[in-house]
Amino acid sequence: MITVHHLNNSRSQRILWLLEELGVPYEIKRYQRDPKTLQAPPELRAVHPLGKAPVITDGALTLAESGAIVEYLADRYGAGMLIPAHGTPERLRCNYWLHYAEGSAMPPLLLKLVFQRMEHAPMPFLARPIGKGIARKVQRDFVDPQLATHLDYLESQLRNSDWFGGAAFSVADIQLSFPLEAFAARGGLDDRYPRLRTFLQRIHSRPAYQRALQRGGEYLLG
Repeated sequence: MITVHHLNNSRSQRILWLLEELGVPYEIKRYQRDPKTLQAPPELRAVHPLGKAPVITDGALTLAESGAIVEYLADRYGAGMLIPAHGTPERLRCNYWLHYAEGSAMPPLLLKLVFQRMEHAPMPFLARPIGKGIARKVQRDFVDPQLATHLDYLESQLRNSDWFGGAAFSVADIQLSFPLEAFAARGGLDDRYPRLRTFLQRIHSRPAYQRALQRGGEYLLG
């Protein structure tokens, strides 16, 4: 039996969704973020040394990293579903998005979160204008332009298809769901990005996505 070590409001929600799409039985072991620091609890380090989610255990195997988990589950349990065959152009495209989601899309989102928190963090009175000014300037001059570049790029990829991996829904769409939902919550998806907004509506309407939310619990990225 697969066990998903599931942290609330985290990337591990994608793993629940994938397993629901595949129809693979699984168990959930739940972990809650610290309400002040928002960090994962130390108990997760007993599962994997980094103490991050997602992590799965499958028999003797313990596996971390979203992309690696998604690829492993689809290859082992998908029976050809949701992921193209090895050695095909479609698989290369799918693998690109598996890596892009974490390697390129998530860093500016993390910076946005850090500097937003810095802007509103308590600090000494005399330092407050300087600290808030730095946080706003970094967001305005560096982070926000990076977010816009990624959103423009992602919007363009849906010009000829409903899905990122090609004509059919795939693990590429599951992997990209987290940064896009984080973009919507932190970076903003306004009327300039109608395809991305429609994409989120499309995935949210999938029965497997809704079942994963019911099993995973609270999922707030704002």
